[in-house]
Amino acid sequence: MSEAIINKFADADVLLDDAAYQKIQEQKESLLLVEALINQLKLPNEDILIITGAMVDEYLDNNKPDTNSPVSDEYINDSVGLMEAPEFSRFIVSESQGEVKNDGHPGTKDPEVEIDFSKKDKPEINSEINSKTEKPEIEIIKEEGTGTISSNSITSSETTSASPFNFEVIKDASRKSYTNGEIKDLSAYFNSRYHKLKEMLQRKKDLKSPQPIQELENIQDVVNVIGMVNEVRNTKNNHKLIEVEDETGTASVLVHNENHSLFEDAERVVKDEVLGVVGTRKGSLIMASQLINPGTPRIDEKEMDFSMVFLSDTHIGSSTFLGDAFDRFIKWINGEFGDKEHKNIANNVRYLILAGDIVDGIGVYPHQDKELVIKDIYEQYAEAARLFGEIDDIQIIITPGNHDAGRLAEPQPAIPEEYAADLYKLKNVEFVSNPSMVNLEGINVLIYHGRSFDDFAMTVKGMSHQHTELIMKELLEKRHLAPIYGERTPLASEVEDHLVIDEVPHVFHTGHVHINSYKKYKGIHLVNSGTFQSQTEFQKIYNIVPTAAQVPVLHNGNMKVLKFN
Repeated sequence: MSEAIINKFADADVLLDDAAYQKIQEQKESLLLVEALINQLKLPNEDILIITGAMVDEYLDNNKPDTNSPVSDEYINDSVGLMEAPEFSRFIVSESQGEVKNDGHPGTKDPEVEIDFSKKDKPEINSEINSKTEKPEIEIIKEEGTGTISSNSITSSETTSASPFNFEVIKDASRKSYTNGEIKDLSAYFNSRYHKLKEMLQRKKDLKSPQPIQELENIQDVVNVIGMVNEVRNTKNNHKLIEVEDETGTASVLVHNENHSLFEDAERVVKDEVLGVVGTRKGSLIMASQLINPGTPRIDEKEMDFSMVFLSDTHIGSSTFLGDAFDRFIKWINGEFGDKEHKNIANNVRYLILAGDIVDGIGVYPHQDKELVIKDIYEQYAEAARLFGEIDDIQIIITPGNHDAGRLAEPQPAIPEEYAADLYKLKNVEFVSNPSMVNLEGINVLIYHGRSFDDFAMTVKGMSHQHTELIMKELLEKRHLAPIYGERTPLASEVEDHLVIDEVPHVFHTGHVHINSYKKYKGIHLVNSGTFQSQTEFQKIYNIVPTAAQVPVLHNGNMKVLKFN
């Protein structure tokens, strides 16, 4: 019942303190009380209301609930399956078992220092960053696909006069983020992840009726279970041992190294993902014959009669921001630069999607100030507004990254207007969370900055920053954008896990690693959009060579990469 209560308040943009939560839980018809509190206490012009225990007491004193009132189907459905849902034993832990970080969840390891958003010593904006002599041409360095992406979407001529664009935000966690950073929130978070992914796995023919782990004790035959991965390790004979857990208990799964195909699958298993296992019970072990991911179905391709441009990691404000190349990009997208072919592509562009790290930020890493030409977060966003404000007649969609203002823990709410006021004044800009899903004239685009790439590159054999398309493919198969908890990717212990990939997109767009990549997988365009920042001192140490100023454009369903430096 607790999840249903909190979700109702979160959906209505209403918060409640601990005293209010306890008092509501104690009521017999708690969900009806929730609706009444929301309806009567939330004022029409108020964005967010915090309900206190005293407010609940006052309401109960003045209003005797009518227990004979009919209960709507909505409340019945909310109650079923939540009231008696058990918690995972692994997540019932004491407060002392994890240090609570400032992002509101225990145990996360994040090497970066806290961002200082103080507004002081604001310098004049340097609008001539890295100014060089303009090159006469754009180079198309890659063309892939023959395809067509199109739906029976509304074209620009059919849209309403109120908006020239036909786009919709399908998923945005900006106003649905609710956590106190408490242990009970952590348990609810993992329960949400488990049940969402379990439902996907049960659609597989071999997992339609998974067995609870505690019931396997007396079975010495074929079994199938769905569990969350606690641990993955090698035995002394180099077999793979995977510990999985469901609501009832834990089990150890052995993958024999002589089963080469299955062992390769086991090499890609990571902690905290939800996995289906089919095998034979042998003593205390399950001898695996299949490891099953939630998986991604092949999607039908659609025709596409417009173009969308993908950017990320512009890092405006950095001394290594490629201002001259970015100026050429702006002129091109406005149809003022390039040859006839380039201008034809530009004239077809209707959407520009930015997957985070719009600015370089302040205090993101030690001694960052030495690599900044704009040393104030407000002025960095003001410069971004000046640059993107030059783009006409194109819908711009912006998500945050780990260098942007706001919280680091994912899901990251949209960049706060407090820091990016000038960007918010642009009428053709839409701000959404990281991650988010938007529908652009019938094409679903999943946008994720890509912080979890660090964990996969360091953890999974065969994965690297140079080939993010392989990591993106793996995330789609696992149906989760950041399954590994407690490593480099800070994850907020929300009541709901917003990083589960509920709906398969037509386009999956990421950034973060500064290396452009593209792959078409099961009909899905996997796009990492590189950067507009040249190699930094940090990247030199690790021999990371960015593909700077290379811009992917999905032009009528075909991928083209344009080079502007």
